[in-house]
Amino acid sequence: MNDFKGVKMEGSKVPAEQIKNPELIEAIENMQQDNCKENIDAMVNAVMKAKFILPAKVTPVTQARTKNDQTMMGQSTQVQFRLLENQNKDKFFGIFTDTDELFKWNDTQSSHKVVTDFDSIAQMVMDPKAGVQGFVINPFGKSVTFPKQMVISLKQQRDYIKMNTRKIQPGSQVQLGEPEEYPIDLMAALINHFSTEETVNAAYLRLLEQNGEKSYLIVVDFYGNMEQTFSGISDVAKPYLDDDIELLMMPYSMEFARTAVNKVQPFYKKSQDE
Repeated sequence: MNDFKGVKMEGSKVPAEQIKNPELIEAIENMQQDNCKENIDAMVNAVMKAKFILPAKVTPVTQARTKNDQTMMGQSTQVQFRLLENQNKDKFFGIFTDTDELFKWNDTQSSHKVVTDFDSIAQMVMDPKAGVQGFVINPFGKSVTFPKQMVISLKQQRDYIKMNTRKIQPGSQVQLGEPEEYPIDLMAALINHFSTEETVNAAYLRLLEQNGEKSYLIVVDFYGNMEQTFSGISDVAKPYLDDDIELLMMPYSMEFARTAVNKVQPFYKKSQDE
């Protein structure tokens, strides 16, 4: 067993003993009996809606904060999560659909039970300090493993849908191509910006036309916080855009984005030395 020390989490007010997840359990069983796309999608959708239980050790931590030359003592909470380890020494968070599944793990009866959800788990998986390769639902029962890359992909797509106000309209004709006039100044500014962003691996440029309106489509291969990444791009790009064209951003993890840049060279790619 290994541990991961995290900061205080915003937990649910629902007691862990009330977490049951019958819909998710049924979806997992259906998928394991027949792993067709319909059952896989139903299981993933159930995971997005579910609340989970994480066993943890909660420790009060005293901290000193200095402001205006005055030092104030305060108290926060450190949460230490247990980690699973496979034969290859890869580490995973173990999360549980109910206390019956939780108690299959030795010595969890007296553990602090943190009630959490997919978004919180995904953020921890994506934290480089965690050193984990994903999470496992009910590792001592009918388990399902979500590898890190899948977690990142699902999280980015989920965040994109939440924050993007200008979506590509279903059923409308979309054309993709190269800009007629390459925006050299915009690309130079973005390349300079990306070179300072550790979380960005690559970026691609396409011209997208939908219903007669044109947009620059920037597809970004990155990890971490989508809102922060896209806000940074937007701030850098704003001085180089005019009223005739908008900027649309999309994570590389989305199927449409990968298709849009298929066989297209990135205008930025992180150096192996960075």
